[in-house]
Amino acid sequence: MSEMKLTFKTPDEIVEFVKTVSRYDFDIDVSRGRVIVDAKSLLGIMHLGLNSILDLKMHTGDCQELKTELLKYAA
Repeated sequence: MSEMKLTFKTPDEIVEFVKTVSRYDFDIDVSRGRVIVDAKSLLGIMHLGLNSILDLKMHTGDCQELKTELLKYAA
Protein backbone atom coordinates (compact mmCIF):
# COMPACT_ATOMS: atom_id res chain seq x y z
CA MET A 1 0.00 0.00 0.00
CA SER A 2 1.17 3.50 -0.82
CA GLU A 3 -0.07 6.84 0.47
CA MET A 4 0.12 10.52 -0.43
CA LYS A 5 -1.57 13.80 0.49
CA LEU A 6 -3.76 15.62 -2.06
CA THR A 7 -5.69 18.85 -2.42
CA PHE A 8 -8.08 20.05 -5.10
CA LYS A 9 -8.59 23.72 -5.92
CA THR A 10 -11.36 23.43 -8.54
CA PRO A 11 -14.15 20.96 -9.42
CA ASP A 12 -12.44 20.41 -12.79
CA GLU A 13 -9.38 19.03 -10.98
CA ILE A 14 -11.61 16.51 -9.21
CA VAL A 15 -13.17 15.40 -12.51
CA GLU A 16 -9.71 14.97 -14.08
CA PHE A 17 -8.47 13.08 -10.97
CA VAL A 18 -11.40 10.63 -11.07
CA LYS A 19 -10.83 9.97 -14.79
CA THR A 20 -7.15 9.28 -14.07
CA VAL A 21 -7.63 6.87 -11.15
CA SER A 22 -10.50 5.06 -12.89
CA ARG A 23 -8.03 3.66 -15.43
CA TYR A 24 -6.39 1.55 -12.71
CA ASP A 25 -7.75 -1.82 -11.54
CA PHE A 26 -6.63 -1.70 -7.89
CA ASP A 27 -8.57 -0.12 -5.02
CA ILE A 28 -7.87 3.52 -4.22
CA ASP A 29 -9.41 5.40 -1.28
CA VAL A 30 -9.46 9.08 -0.37
CA SER A 31 -10.16 10.23 3.17
CA ARG A 32 -10.52 13.36 5.27
CA GLY A 33 -10.78 12.75 8.97
CA ARG A 34 -13.06 9.76 9.57
CA VAL A 35 -14.74 9.96 6.14
CA ILE A 36 -13.39 7.49 3.56
CA VAL A 37 -14.61 7.39 -0.06
CA ASP A 38 -13.71 5.43 -3.16
CA ALA A 39 -11.32 7.57 -5.23
CA LYS A 40 -13.22 6.53 -8.37
CA SER A 41 -16.41 8.17 -7.05
CA LEU A 42 -16.86 11.71 -8.34
CA LEU A 43 -19.63 12.58 -5.87
CA GLY A 44 -17.71 11.03 -2.99
CA ILE A 45 -14.64 13.16 -3.57
CA MET A 46 -16.69 16.30 -4.15
CA HIS A 47 -18.31 15.61 -0.77
CA LEU A 48 -14.84 15.82 0.86
CA GLY A 49 -14.52 19.40 -0.38
CA LEU A 50 -12.14 21.72 -2.14
CA ASN A 51 -9.00 23.23 -0.60
CA SER A 52 -8.79 20.49 2.04
CA ILE A 53 -5.85 18.19 2.61
CA LEU A 54 -6.95 14.66 1.73
CA ASP A 55 -5.22 11.33 2.31
CA LEU A 56 -4.92 9.03 -0.71
CA LYS A 57 -4.33 5.30 -0.19
CA MET A 58 -3.48 3.02 -3.11
CA HIS A 59 -3.93 -0.68 -2.26
CA THR A 60 -1.16 -2.11 -4.43
CA GLY A 61 2.60 -2.33 -4.49
CA ASP A 62 2.95 -1.18 -8.09
CA CYS A 63 1.62 2.37 -8.24
CA GLN A 64 4.62 4.50 -9.21
CA GLU A 65 3.09 5.46 -12.57
CA LEU A 66 -0.11 6.64 -10.88
CA LYS A 67 1.83 8.57 -8.22
CA THR A 68 3.70 10.40 -10.98
CA GLU A 69 0.43 11.33 -12.68
CA LEU A 70 -1.02 12.62 -9.40
CA LEU A 71 1.90 14.84 -8.38
CA LYS A 72 0.05 17.92 -9.66
CA TYR A 73 -2.49 17.42 -6.86
CA ALA A 74 0.09 16.86 -4.11
CA ALA A 75 -0.47 18.86 -0.94
